[in-house]
Amino acid sequence: MCGIVAALAPRPVLPVLMAGLRSLEYRGYDSAGVALIEEGTEQQGQLFRVRSAGRVRDLEQALAEHTALGQVGIAHTRWATHGVPSERNAHPLLSDEGVAVVCNGIIENHEALRRSLQEQGFTFTSDTDTEVICHLVVSQQRLGRDFVEACRRSITMLEGSYALAILSQVEPDLIVAARRGSPLVAGLGEDSQFLASDMTALLHYTRRFLVLEEGDFVILYRDRIEVENAHGERQQRSVIETNMSPESIGLNGYRHYMLKEIYEQPRAALDTLEGRIINGQVPAAVFGPAAEALFSEVDNVKIIACGTSYHAGLVAKHWMEGFGIACDVEIASEFRYRQPVVPQNNLLVAISQSGETVDILAAVKAAKERGFGPLLAICNVAESALLREAELVLLTRAGPEIGVASTKAFTTQLVGLYLLTMSLAVARSSNQERVRHALQGLAGLPALIERALGLEPQIKAIAEGFVSKEHALFLGRGSHYPIALEGALKLKEISYIHAEAYPAGELKHGPLALVDERMPVIAVAPNNPLLEKLKSNIQEVRARGGRMLVFADQAAGIQQDDDVTVVPLAPVDDLLSPIVYAIPLQLLAYHVALIKGTDVDKPRNLAKSVTVE
Repeated sequence: MCGIVAALAPRPVLPVLMAGLRSLEYRGYDSAGVALIEEGTEQQGQLFRVRSAGRVRDLEQALAEHTALGQVGIAHTRWATHGVPSERNAHPLLSDEGVAVVCNGIIENHEALRRSLQEQGFTFTSDTDTEVICHLVVSQQRLGRDFVEACRRSITMLEGSYALAILSQVEPDLIVAARRGSPLVAGLGEDSQFLASDMTALLHYTRRFLVLEEGDFVILYRDRIEVENAHGERQQRSVIETNMSPESIGLNGYRHYMLKEIYEQPRAALDTLEGRIINGQVPAAVFGPAAEALFSEVDNVKIIACGTSYHAGLVAKHWMEGFGIACDVEIASEFRYRQPVVPQNNLLVAISQSGETVDILAAVKAAKERGFGPLLAICNVAESALLREAELVLLTRAGPEIGVASTKAFTTQLVGLYLLTMSLAVARSSNQERVRHALQGLAGLPALIERALGLEPQIKAIAEGFVSKEHALFLGRGSHYPIALEGALKLKEISYIHAEAYPAGELKHGPLALVDERMPVIAVAPNNPLLEKLKSNIQEVRARGGRMLVFADQAAGIQQDDDVTVVPLAPVDDLLSPIVYAIPLQLLAYHVALIKGTDVDKPRNLAKSVTVE
């Protein structure tokens, strides 16, 4: 969950490293640091390192007193796992003999390695698991191995999931890197070579990338990049050219990335739909050449996901069951440790924004080993590890999502799952007229999202009443219970208000004990067959002195009162309504956090891409 950037160039690379860290800060913001090989100073050829606890801006202040002219360097922004956030534990980590390392991931056998290295006389100056790597490299160099071979031997000793980059003042014209379970890309400049955890970190300097694969061992020279496997055998990796631009990851006039991404949802939904509905149907080929034969045989769907993506999967379960398709949804981090029964003719669906989430990748591996059938990946990143594992793919086309709290990635996942439901329904010869009607409604989805965004002024005013609250309860029924879960997650993620969500019918089975005038209760109330049941649940809250905020269909007939605030939404088809009702809940969380003064884009203790278990 940390961010790595590295560069070799015929000019000072500190600006490259700092620009990369600013782009990667969404991956971790507990501390940051850089290490370079000095050029043009009295310390020529020596390692120069500066680290700082806190944000990248704190590192910039620490660097203000230095003139760093190095043309080779590595940098890191950290999300702490082993060792508290502090300068002591910030990367890069150094050995006494001029080896520096940055790492994203966890070295699971670090304790045994640390004991062995301490017995050899190495002194540790941090509490991190990463520090063993630089000392391992030195220990191998002491056996007479050159820097590259010392790195290769050291990496074979590591257990865990990681991406790392290693720099040495003994070999000042190269950087060694490796990838196992965590994302890493190599960038190709005209006269420069780069590494980063994410392409977005390098868009100002190159659009050409090598997407590194699991187990790759990489050597960056000044004029080339070589990729090998663990045995030193040369590997070929195709060069891709990304369509992303620096503008696509800018704020473009918005105060926060989260707000920008909320407002990008109409366009993101439209892009996700483009070319995927043909003659009133979703051809199975949209998901890959093998999909047509596979979909006709599917009797069961198993969805695995984490966090916000899990909520999208729960909505899809309602959609699929409505068309007679059996569907189960699992939390990936739990699924991998169970022994689930494998149904016949199963389609495995993995949902992930980044495609690099370690729990998803491990769950996919476990599912394949147990025979869960072909894998369909729904993901926003074309170059991700998840897509390389999948037989079938649907890219969500949300574009870069920088805010840690997911918004447009969630919306486009729902759109993708809606398309999958309709394609499976046709393959299974479900009611074709109903499918056609359901797909016709999708054409109006971007406009419905736009109308929901128009509620922002009203929601902003309502948010003022949440500032003093410590708890909140979200309610929904049917396919809108997962939307209530998502609303509660957004509020707790960025405003730090404790929030829970329940199926509204569960109120009387426990949660009603919490309700009083200090506990706001937020309900999602579309005009569907469960509306009258939800109205009864609202009355249960009111009878106990609770205060209600209801996002309701204009035709729902829920009246505003002293203890009930109603935010009216335009009428929307019941199947599509979960997508539309997610929008005002995102805006509510954003404005509550904004008023409270929390860091909307970088909430405490969190990071965007979860690459550690």
